[in-house]
Amino acid sequence: MKTDNKGFWLAKIQTPEASFTPQTIAFSDGETLTLKNILIGEVWLASGQSNMEMPLNGFWNCPIQDANETIALSGKNKGIRFAVVPKTPAYEPQETCPGKWMLSNPNNAPLFSATAYHFAQMLYNTLNVPVGIIVCSWGGSRVESWTNREILETYPDIDLTKKGIEAEQEWKRPLLMYNGMLKPLSNFTLKGFIWYQGESNVGKHDNYAKRLSAMVELWRKDWKNNNLPFYYAEIAPWIYGDGETGISGALLREAQFKAQSIIPNSGMISTNDLVEEYEKTNIHPKNKTDVGKRLAYLALNQTYELRSIVAHGPEFKSMKIKDGKIILSFSYAQDGFSRENDIRGFEICGSDKIFIPATAKLDNNLKIILSSEKIQNPIAARYCFRNFQPGNLANTRGLPVVPFRTDNY
Repeated sequence: MKTDNKGFWLAKIQTPEASFTPQTIAFSDGETLTLKNILIGEVWLASGQSNMEMPLNGFWNCPIQDANETIALSGKNKGIRFAVVPKTPAYEPQETCPGKWMLSNPNNAPLFSATAYHFAQMLYNTLNVPVGIIVCSWGGSRVESWTNREILETYPDIDLTKKGIEAEQEWKRPLLMYNGMLKPLSNFTLKGFIWYQGESNVGKHDNYAKRLSAMVELWRKDWKNNNLPFYYAEIAPWIYGDGETGISGALLREAQFKAQSIIPNSGMISTNDLVEEYEKTNIHPKNKTDVGKRLAYLALNQTYELRSIVAHGPEFKSMKIKDGKIILSFSYAQDGFSRENDIRGFEICGSDKIFIPATAKLDNNLKIILSSEKIQNPIAARYCFRNFQPGNLANTRGLPVVPFRTDNY
């Protein structure tokens, strides 16, 4: 084995099959370094901003649902390991970063990303193999924070001079998280990525899907695997700068949904139903359990090919207008929906383009019929297409209808 001109070297080691039997590996250059208690299993990287970073311990005045019980029982998951990369910005790409593997137990678990922990637990319980999670996240970071200089130089709104970077708020700075935290991990073999980010890109929805796609392409190139899975969470309902009924957050969610079509081997989960009314001013909703589980369902279905596990909620497919009513068809609703009455979240508009709540009913062909006594000739429909508008419709496996609009107003 030879070192490069900076003294770095890289060893690739053939590992045995996944097992709960601890392994040991020794390195020697005359003096021996021995690493013990190594498990072989599935390793995923969890990245994004604060809703991915948010640990089981929660944030100030922002609790995690069932945190105490989850932490208390964490020692049962002896095959789960976590490594949390500290916030380590860098102006130039780094070869290494701080961090260490930690056992799942009540002493360590409060530090673990809640979303990633519930993702890991679902994989662990389903696959019955060890699961390792590397958490590499920074609250408030933008998609540009996790992208390299070569790509960022093509973005006209990004100033990559030191003065330009430091003019941004620390947590929104471009480039630095990629260089200092993400790039150093690229020699560690992964099964895939999970991602929860987007809040800091609200208002920049026009370019978000393309920039997310460029970031994923870069990561896959760094890991020398163009097909690594990339599964991500839709940003949750919250009151952004244009208020509860504004649509700036909805436009970013729409961009996230569209990103699936341009990022191969990817998938998005909806979080529209995972907030409480009182959380409209809390950008960190407490329910991270179902966020993690839904990301795991994507991985189990698409990566581990357990097709009986449903991974997608209903997605808008087509619309037609007949007899003063709008008729909607959906993908991923082949067994129908979770309710037939008191369906909330749908709106329609007439030629004035003003959206008002609509009455929603199901027909015998599993289509949703929308109408309103106030609109005789509707022309478009929306579902939960506002900053904060949780819906209550899902498929028969409990996965929610993804927010959408049929218009482009």
